[in-house]
Amino acid sequence: MLSRVFGFGRRSFDSLSEQEILALAISSEEDDGRIYRAYADGLREDFPQSAKVFDGMADEEDGHRNQLIELHRKRFGERIPLIRREHVRGYFERKPDWLVRPLGIEKVRGQAEAMERQAQRFYVEAAKRAEDASTRKLLGDLAVAEQSHESLARRLELKHTPEDVQQEERQSERRQFVLTYVQPGLAGLMDGSVSTLAPIFAAAFATHDTWQTFLVGLAASIGAGISMGFTEVASDDGRLSGRGSPVKRGLATGIMTTVGGLGHALPYLIPHFWTATTLAAIVVFIELWAIAYIQNRFMETPFWRATFQVVLGGALVFAAGVLIGNA
Repeated sequence: MLSRVFGFGRRSFDSLSEQEILALAISSEEDDGRIYRAYADGLREDFPQSAKVFDGMADEEDGHRNQLIELHRKRFGERIPLIRREHVRGYFERKPDWLVRPLGIEKVRGQAEAMERQAQRFYVEAAKRAEDASTRKLLGDLAVAEQSHESLARRLELKHTPEDVQQEERQSERRQFVLTYVQPGLAGLMDGSVSTLAPIFAAAFATHDTWQTFLVGLAASIGAGISMGFTEVASDDGRLSGRGSPVKRGLATGIMTTVGGLGHALPYLIPHFWTATTLAAIVVFIELWAIAYIQNRFMETPFWRATFQVVLGGALVFAAGVLIGNA
């Protein structure tokens, strides 16, 4: 788990040779082609015309893959190294199609648009690394193709949900804001609010000393904030994934983690134990419901699922802290 979070055992993009970059591009195009065909199969019954668009996108990815394989054959021979996106630190990830079901026009359009942006960004960075003229030309051509060809999102907008340019720009701005600030900040808020419940309330009921409880909460909150912030920075530089500056994401995660823990630690500055504990419990209740709301509002998580995941989970952690503190 830690190796996955910190990227241990993964290669940095800058360490890849030209042969490995080509191999990575080939495997990525193969994966994208499979994803588009899975989307087409999922949409075919309800949206047959949109399914045909995805079939065409899959054929386009196959064409890109064939060009890359032919170049690899000319330069390096028949044996293609096994390297996939999960082997490279900070490389963009693809969700299996079953994680985005049920498939709908809006959801699939967003996924396809993100895939095109990420692929274009990869080819731009890969072309910078290539020294061979033929390799650089092909990678550059593929970057232009990903950027300039009529995107799936635009095709579906013309057929199903046409929108003006201003609305598209607002959506793009909102998407980047969510990726850079909301998503990391929400992860930090969840971790800070939930993970510090047990130690704070265990210390409270074990000692009945509000000052000692506050110190435990302060240490747990700041420690978790530092840990989560550095984890976010180290996990992804944002260059290929498009998630934005790692420093900004790390600050958002670290600050919100600390805030989430301090929310129910600060009441213990009140000298009276039961007053402080009651206020802390109220703060916890507000925090958990606020997290559920943010998940629903920005991450499009169904409200009752968010409630079940956050509120029930937090209540269990809270209960564990109280029980341990009274043991």
